[in-house]
Amino acid sequence: MSASFSPHAVVADDFEAVNQLIINECRSQVPLVEKIAHHIIDSGGKRLRPLLALLTARALGYQGDNHLLLAALIEFMHTSTLLHDDVVDESSMRRGRPTANTQWSNQSCVLVGDFLYSRSFEMMVRVNSMRIMEILAKVTCVLAEGEVMQLTNVRNPKVSEEQYREVIYAKTAKLFEGATQTAAVLAEATLEQQEAMREYGAQLGLAFQLIDDLLDYQGDAATMGKNVGDDLAEGKATLPLIYAMEKGSEEEALLIRQAIRKGGLDSLDEVLAIVNKTGALDYTREQARLCSDKAKACLEVLPASNYKEALMQLTDMALGRKS
Repeated sequence: MSASFSPHAVVADDFEAVNQLIINECRSQVPLVEKIAHHIIDSGGKRLRPLLALLTARALGYQGDNHLLLAALIEFMHTSTLLHDDVVDESSMRRGRPTANTQWSNQSCVLVGDFLYSRSFEMMVRVNSMRIMEILAKVTCVLAEGEVMQLTNVRNPKVSEEQYREVIYAKTAKLFEGATQTAAVLAEATLEQQEAMREYGAQLGLAFQLIDDLLDYQGDAATMGKNVGDDLAEGKATLPLIYAMEKGSEEEALLIRQAIRKGGLDSLDEVLAIVNKTGALDYTREQARLCSDKAKACLEVLPASNYKEALMQLTDMALGRKS
């Protein structure tokens, strides 16, 4: 496979159809709904979750059109969580652009997020699969639980690695899992294939979030599209900090604990120095690699195809990404 191979290119026609469907489904009789929805939908995201749905369905031989609807509604679910998250986190930048809540009120953004969630369920009904509705209804509950768990952990330096993993599974990996599992159900795959693709999505989502949390301590705003140190500023104890506290001296651990409790960026330079000294970023990257390897192994249930190769490449892209 050539180095220029793109997972998006394998399903280019499907992807374009999904983009058009997303635009069509954003329509509302309320102009502000469309403005805010388009602000975040058009902001240059990778649309990775719908891509996973498209690739999985095609890799399992699906020949209908409902995978387009499935992919679009999954993106709506994701977009609605972004609108809500930016309000909760008081974020000012996403994907290199000002967040919607900096241009419109928090109330408007929360309500438009609700609209997108509701629209996703309208579309879900049109897919006409009770099993898919069952899976995605569970996904929405777990996503919400993940955000609440994360909120309760804010400014808490005692968060364990196990608790951290529970949060990233719920708030990130669960929707990846939902995308691949429902696509396998839609394709009428065997139960073995459905379970393998569910696990593939979960492990890919974990790898994606682990690298995201790593990049918060080694990226830069221009590349990341968000502010470096955002997690520390919000008082979030992600894996780089959890590991650094465990491996650093008592004095270093105390400094990080205080920085988490306080929030803000006053101690960012000192925290970065400790994170680098303790090998916390290497450890986080290794945990992401282990998840990526597990995801790859799950793909053995698929027949050989360009779609399978694209899914395989996504596991490497999750590890190598800079934003």
